[in-house]
Amino acid sequence: MADVRDIMELDQPVTPELTKEAILGADKNKKRLFNAGQKVSKRPEGMHREVFALLYNDNKDAPPLFPSDTSNGYKQTKIKLGMRKPRKWEWMSFTNPARSDNTLFYHWRRPSDETKEYPFAKFNKKIDIPIYTDAEYNQHLTTEGWSRQETDHMMDLARRFDMRFIIIADRYDTEKFPKRTVEEIKDRYYKVCGILAKLTNKKMYTYDADHEKRRKEQLKRLYERTPEQIEEEQFLIGELKKIEARKKERERKTQDLQKLISQADNQGETPRKADKKLPKKKITNPSRPSRVDTSHILQAVETAGIKFPDYKNSGVSLRSQRMKLPASVGQKKTKGIEQMLQDMGMELNPTPSEEICQSFNELRSDMVLLMELKSALGTCEFELQSLRHQYEALNPGKTLTIPAQLLTAGNEQEAVKIGEIIDVVGSPGTPSGI
Repeated sequence: MADVRDIMELDQPVTPELTKEAILGADKNKKRLFNAGQKVSKRPEGMHREVFALLYNDNKDAPPLFPSDTSNGYKQTKIKLGMRKPRKWEWMSFTNPARSDNTLFYHWRRPSDETKEYPFAKFNKKIDIPIYTDAEYNQHLTTEGWSRQETDHMMDLARRFDMRFIIIADRYDTEKFPKRTVEEIKDRYYKVCGILAKLTNKKMYTYDADHEKRRKEQLKRLYERTPEQIEEEQFLIGELKKIEARKKERERKTQDLQKLISQADNQGETPRKADKKLPKKKITNPSRPSRVDTSHILQAVETAGIKFPDYKNSGVSLRSQRMKLPASVGQKKTKGIEQMLQDMGMELNPTPSEEICQSFNELRSDMVLLMELKSALGTCEFELQSLRHQYEALNPGKTLTIPAQLLTAGNEQEAVKIGEIIDVVGSPGTPSGI
């Protein structure tokens, strides 16, 4: 009846204010007695405490369906009962400070908020569009193709539509002025702003219209690609990754070869110490002619070949242990040595006599050096071809001719040179069967 009287705006009878205790006093005591006589549920054996807490709590309420700040999912756990009247709302008029026409609007509002400003007015942000005078325009802003009237029209549209150049191009007055693209409008606008900023020593913004046109053209081409073109591009990207991986591998091998050469040069500076370390058969070989300087080659062989361990331990040992490849030789080189021995018709494990052990180890060391030289030769050939392609790309219409002495493929003279380099380490006392 109180709600009906309130709706019909009738006087409320003088009644004492209802309280929570007056309404729920008796039922609350009964509920307490009922809960006191109830048996508290226990956690089943084997169930973790955290899992049991998700099922029940102290009041045995059902778990909430969504996370909340309180146990029951409400801002306040208990309802506050009373006869206080709710706050009133009124249909009130207001003005938006962001508008300059003082238009009146209406909405529901509390009387206590009547003096407050419209809260959404703070989100209205206006861009500061520069203003120029007649003297500034005549001295600095005149340009060919743009009149004063068209520039004023463009600046006015930028002020009205907050520099949304797509809308500006759509609302451009094409009856009075020629049709302009978005890039042309932006280029003219930023040039005007840059000149005015330069006059006042402010920060300038440079707009590149040509770059913007090329960017949009490329984006259009990218969007209009066919499925076949996309598939071809993915294939080319995969091939590029393979080429880069092979290039890194070649660079790594080139660095290793340069280290070997530098080590050979450093050891060549002290020939007396190197002569003591090298066997006499490798140092003196007057019967074998050579057209290259063998000192660096011998040092490179010593550093790049296979380092066989010296068995100087006391006691009995097998001579065949000296022919065993050390662990530093990789599996790839081991397979290469075996293949080369099979091609030469030699045994993989010959009779380990004193002379055969030494010559067989030297032969396999030379094979490893040959593999590294072939790898370095292939790297150099690839670099020559890459330089030739770069030269032809930088100089269209010209062709770079590589000298014949640098072309090792099919060149017998270079093959003879490589054979001489490898054959230098041979000793005159090598058996004919090896």
